[in-house]
Amino acid sequence: MLTHPTLDQMHSLGLAGIAAAWRDIAEQDTSGDLTRDEWLGLMLDREIAARADRRLTNRLASAKLRFVDACIENVDFAARRGMDRRNILSLAQGAWLNARENLIITGQTGTGKTWLGCAFGRQAARQDHSVLYLRMPRLFEDLALARLDGRFPRVVDKLARVQLLILDDWGTHSLNDQQRLDLLEIFEERYRRKSTLITAQLPVAAWHEMIGEPTIADAILDRIIHNAHRIALEGDSMRRQKAPSGLTQDPNPEITQP
Repeated sequence: MLTHPTLDQMHSLGLAGIAAAWRDIAEQDTSGDLTRDEWLGLMLDREIAARADRRLTNRLASAKLRFVDACIENVDFAARRGMDRRNILSLAQGAWLNARENLIITGQTGTGKTWLGCAFGRQAARQDHSVLYLRMPRLFEDLALARLDGRFPRVVDKLARVQLLILDDWGTHSLNDQQRLDLLEIFEERYRRKSTLITAQLPVAAWHEMIGEPTIADAILDRIIHNAHRIALEGDSMRRQKAPSGLTQDPNPEITQP
């Protein structure tokens, strides 16, 4: 059998992983010692891995994470922020996502809330969940524009379907009547169906006052808080830590993060 036409056929069928595995195995001196089942198994393993890599790449591109390189493996547990290492690593396993629960990360500016939220976003994408990152001001801008040009139902549907919605900078501005109603609609659609990760400078106890209208605030918070895990970051801003002395040195990846 001719090798190149067969490889071309594999690529035309979208089996790039199998084609790469076949080429690599064929170039090995020990390839003749493998049975047909072993050849097939190795090629299928490569194809599965290649498809998983492409799926992760696509999910991360769609997520639009603010810090694309943030990952759980690089969390700085040595910094004094009151983080429970066991709790962080337990949440990284993703059981809360499978249970459609929420995650709230609070702390002063510069303590690493956004970076940590993006790290959980990457972890969720690794676990084959769809992810979308949005800053709250941008969310309200998008919703206002969508309402004007008739896209509002489609935008809300997109927000309702994503498996992990990351809302950053929660509570930095007071809400108007329309924004309160928009939030209620989004959380009503997501309640017990999908997970939401919220980062906020405001402690959870101040959210009711921030939302403003008591009845709507009760309804929104009821859909967020009671099934939410919490991470409260403590300490001063990590931006105040001493900068590296040389421009060629690599800083801690979390030092400059919100």
